[in-house]
Amino acid sequence: MLHISPSILAADFSQLGAQVAEAEAAGAQRIHVDVMDGHFVPNLSMGPVVVEGLRPQTRLPIEVHLMVEQPEKFTQAFIAKGADLVIVHHEVLADARPMLDEIKKLGKKAGLALNPNTPVEALIPYLPLIDLALCMTVFPGFGGQAFLPESPARIARVRQLIDEHNPRCDLEVDGGIDARTASLAVKAGANVLVVGTGIFRHPAGITAAMRELQALA
Repeated sequence: MLHISPSILAADFSQLGAQVAEAEAAGAQRIHVDVMDGHFVPNLSMGPVVVEGLRPQTRLPIEVHLMVEQPEKFTQAFIAKGADLVIVHHEVLADARPMLDEIKKLGKKAGLALNPNTPVEALIPYLPLIDLALCMTVFPGFGGQAFLPESPARIARVRQLIDEHNPRCDLEVDGGIDARTASLAVKAGANVLVVGTGIFRHPAGITAAMRELQALA
């Protein structure tokens, strides 16, 4: 089943609760929270207090994407405030196993993300341990970037690896996803689409954006 995960990085924070509620009513299956530390990526974004405020506003699972150099400093705080799934980056971890184990011990789902310049085969040792593999389709750090043209081939290879090593693992894509590029990602094997600008800044509004994406299913 195709899941759509609206990224609140592109939302109007003065209307965050209402916008998330509209996305949920329109059929979103999860909510995506992008966390940036200004070091791993050249931008700074939200902390655990945002998840704390968001948690009572939605029944949907909240996934937290830690684009940070030291995810071990933040994981417990986000989980304590209501995160259901925590995604960490392969690039900042010499061995992701302890971090993934920690997330699982706290009773939550664990994901591992790869930047566009990281070989997808880096996932192989971790696939049996994770609930979600995130294939970045832009370099992380800013919303509104263009989908990288090499992404479909990478997504297809990740799908192949998941099918071989852990078929229950979700394959999520993030970056430059709209109605056009979402179709490319889904055809390549993605089953979770992170969409920020394409939902919260769609000229026809959130509900219309969700309907366009749902048509891909």
